[in-house]
Amino acid sequence: MIPQPTRKGTAPFRGHKTWYRVTGDLAGGRPPLVAVHGGPGSTHDYLLRLAELAAEGQPVVHYDQLGNGGSSHLPGEKPDFWTVDLFLDELDNLLAHLGITDGYVLFGQSWGGMLSAAHAARRPAGLRGLVIANSPASMPTWRQEMTALRAALPAQAQAELLRHEEGGTTDSPAYFEAAMAFYDRHVCRTKPWPREVAATMMEIYNDPTVYFTMNGPNEFHVVGTLKDFTVEPLLPRITAPTLVISGEHDEATPATVRPYAELIPGARWEIVAGSSHMPHVEAPEAFDAVLRKFLAELG
Repeated sequence: MIPQPTRKGTAPFRGHKTWYRVTGDLAGGRPPLVAVHGGPGSTHDYLLRLAELAAEGQPVVHYDQLGNGGSSHLPGEKPDFWTVDLFLDELDNLLAHLGITDGYVLFGQSWGGMLSAAHAARRPAGLRGLVIANSPASMPTWRQEMTALRAALPAQAQAELLRHEEGGTTDSPAYFEAAMAFYDRHVCRTKPWPREVAATMMEIYNDPTVYFTMNGPNEFHVVGTLKDFTVEPLLPRITAPTLVISGEHDEATPATVRPYAELIPGARWEIVAGSSHMPHVEAPEAFDAVLRKFLAELG
């Protein structure tokens, strides 16, 4: 069961607010684990299982990035407002607001892994460790891999997807239903989806401003402003101890994840069998063993 938070609040950020949730004691001795969610334009909900670590003395911080969840929604902002630098600054602001800049660990999942890698490449003094989970290092490589994964879907689903994309109706329920053939294979293979995963998906559906702007209508039709983004040139600059995690059936395929393992000095890469993009809920025991071992090694 997901534990209740120790505190909730918001951090002021450029006239807006960033919502956060803390589980455990931030002054308890161990550097807090800060969960950086995916999207862009997702919410913290699907990563709530990480809060269970607090029972073992590991404080955990969740937050919703600007534009979604409990943070300020800004549907009227133009595309050039939503940048990587915006979210890097927001993360820095949150760490300072919580008073944990002297010691913290980042857990970046999917897009959050790219964001966390970019943060780590700046070599912040307080970063004690980095976990990059189910994250591509390069969006051009991601788009290539999505083409291959999509080509393996049932022919009927492929035809339905293409029909809506060519007709400009990617916001229709029929397109969403066709996309589930991909999501059930490569995003979350647990049936039914855990409540917290479904909650995140509904949050994106209710306000897709950031997701549609930076990514596109779904995981495999990436036409947004992030489509050419890559962190590969930054990876050799990372000095924090790094764990890389991906799933056997992950939409973040080995080709998209490998640069983290090869370019970050000393990085360790673990692939969780039987899971896809969310091994923390699909294969929790195997995932927990990998993460707990890494956190213990950090001290």
